[in-house]
Amino acid sequence: MASSLTVANIDAGYGSVRVLEDVSLQVGAGETVALLGTNGNGKSTLMKSIMGIVQPVAGSIRATIDDVEHELIGRSTEEIVDLGVAFVPEGRRLFPKLTVTENLLLGAFRPKARSAIQRNLDFCFETFPRLKERARQLAGSMSGGEQQMLALARALMSAPRILLIDEPSVGLAPLLVKRTIDKIKELKEGYDLTVLMAEQNFTQAIRIADRGYVIVHGRIAFIGNSAEALSNNELIREFYLGA
Repeated sequence: MASSLTVANIDAGYGSVRVLEDVSLQVGAGETVALLGTNGNGKSTLMKSIMGIVQPVAGSIRATIDDVEHELIGRSTEEIVDLGVAFVPEGRRLFPKLTVTENLLLGAFRPKARSAIQRNLDFCFETFPRLKERARQLAGSMSGGEQQMLALARALMSAPRILLIDEPSVGLAPLLVKRTIDKIKELKEGYDLTVLMAEQNFTQAIRIADRGYVIVHGRIAFIGNSAEALSNNELIREFYLGA
């Protein structure tokens, strides 16, 4: 059954500060779409708007989960997660004084995920063997790369249909960035997910993205319908590739 995401004409911000203006994008069923932009251009605000953390003042956000459409605006974050949308926030946001296993189990609070806890836990440990090795270790004592693995795995414990990932490369060494991006692709295919990934590391993002959007000053500045189209765009060549 198909799951997709449609953002239409969103305006959002914080108090009197407008961050997003007339933002629209679509993530089709089974796609990985990259939301590209440098810091401060609104990527995280858009992710938070989708998750109900920031309430837009205009527009609509519709998630189709297993062929049933839901309007997300006006719903709480908990309600959105319960529908089957998971979020890996920038900076990971783990529970540092809880163990790896405890962090993973907290990700499975969604009612539909509770019956599949052991299966999802086994899948996470199979996908991330390091987490299995460190199952009893406190999350706060792990390296940045290990914490990013744990954040991704915790999101999967909710048995999502749509996965949002905000800046997975932040704070990671180049080799770990590549491994993390590769894991996102592996998880997407293994779980048949629909993925929206906000990222400023253009080179790594387009390795796994089917297509992408470039956001500049809170507006969508370019839509690339393929990785090739993104690579050949002058805006991207100027800001990301140093051309």
